[in-house]
Amino acid sequence: MSELKEVGIIGAGQMGAGIAQVCALSGFETILWDASSEAMKRGREGIKKSLAKFVEKEKLTQNDADDTLKRLKNGDSLSQFSECNLVIEAIIENFSIKEKLFSELDDILSPSAILASNTSSISITKLAASTSRPEKFIGIHFMNPVPIMKLVELIRGLQTSDETYQCAVELVEKLSKISVLGIDRPGFVVNRILCPMINEAIFLVAEGVAPENIDQAMKLGTNHPMGPLQLADFVGLDTLLYILRIMQDELGEDKYRPCPLLTKYVEAGWYGKKSGRGFYDY
Repeated sequence: MSELKEVGIIGAGQMGAGIAQVCALSGFETILWDASSEAMKRGREGIKKSLAKFVEKEKLTQNDADDTLKRLKNGDSLSQFSECNLVIEAIIENFSIKEKLFSELDDILSPSAILASNTSSISITKLAASTSRPEKFIGIHFMNPVPIMKLVELIRGLQTSDETYQCAVELVEKLSKISVLGIDRPGFVVNRILCPMINEAIFLVAEGVAPENIDQAMKLGTNHPMGPLQLADFVGLDTLLYILRIMQDELGEDKYRPCPLLTKYVEAGWYGKKSGRGFYDY
């Protein structure tokens, strides 16, 4: 792992900013870039607030927080990633947009650099095939919120080399997280189980059960720290809908069919916490 010194993160949303934070905190020189300057600003501010909370709770010293921010650079363009050993993509769940990004990165990075996707549902094998280095492509799927959640799903594409996989395993360990090896099928491990559960909770809302009663029941009845509807709002209802549609299309089973109420909420722009309204008001 000693050869991995500089990491690039593309996408400054909740996931990308979180990944950048843990990479910089763990000692890596980290570049964070987003096509939206507004997203970059929000992402950077979010990282500062997150580090401040850790300091306040005495889980981090002020010096550690300051050093983390010094190691975290704002990217100006994709060309700035040319010296990175590893680039992790954390942008919108859209294959065409990701494919275009990886094609551009392919020409910028050194041949030895590793490309990774934080996708939660798209085929790693398919994304890897859009590059000239499929053996150096891997899925590194972090859980939300990244600075707190310990789990990272590693997904090998058909072409992923043992060396690339081992590098990803060592990266996760360096970030003080724990990896599990998933399967390159829609939803991988966690979302394959979690999204249908959330979807079923939404069907209950459509049938007249209050969201707070569903969440309370799951927290007290199954010891979940957060109810499925609160979690859905936190993840983003648009993201949830996209994952369910991919799972239904790719796996060909109606059990993944999104609840019509979920579709309506997304059509209304009620995406959850990030839009101010979902199953709850924020």
